[in-house]
Amino acid sequence: MNSRTPLKPSTLNIRKTNLTAAASARTPVSLPAFRKIIWLMPAAYLLHIVEEYAGNFPAWVSEDVHGKFNYFGFDTNNIMFMIVLLTLVTLNFRKASTRTAIALTVFASANLFWDALFHLFMTPLLDRYSPGLVTAVLLYVPISLLVGIVVIKNRILRPRTFAIAVGGGAVLFGFVVWYGLFHFAV
Repeated sequence: MNSRTPLKPSTLNIRKTNLTAAASARTPVSLPAFRKIIWLMPAAYLLHIVEEYAGNFPAWVSEDVHGKFNYFGFDTNNIMFMIVLLTLVTLNFRKASTRTAIALTVFASANLFWDALFHLFMTPLLDRYSPGLVTAVLLYVPISLLVGIVVIKNRILRPRTFAIAVGGGAVLFGFVVWYGLFHFAV
């Protein structure tokens, strides 16, 4: 059919329908695969440790938060936490199950999401930079939100199970702060 051939009414209806469908169709945002994005968490954690180390986090805890923390404790805790995080990410990468996804959500939410909120809360409270704030805001918060969306949208965990696991992460984070920074002080 050339440009001079008149269009039949049925052809016009088909074209109109196709244009209407194309105009109303939404282009869905494609979410990354769970197995791929979970590797962002240990990468962000490593960068966060570097920022805390460069900002002298142990001294900040001792001087500003009035806890007791030194570089031996800082190094030991971060090495152990990285080993656990890498283990959980690897297990979920190889074969995600409800159990491994819950364990990863609890642990990662404690060490990324709740830690980010800690830095965001402590900086204005103490009116002083909390070492780790930049990576918490630029990496931890968006990665935590992205992983949470993927976990729920891809049905890795049910929303209720995910919420309970994130709540478990809050409890774990509270315990880590109480033990690691305050050595069970009451």
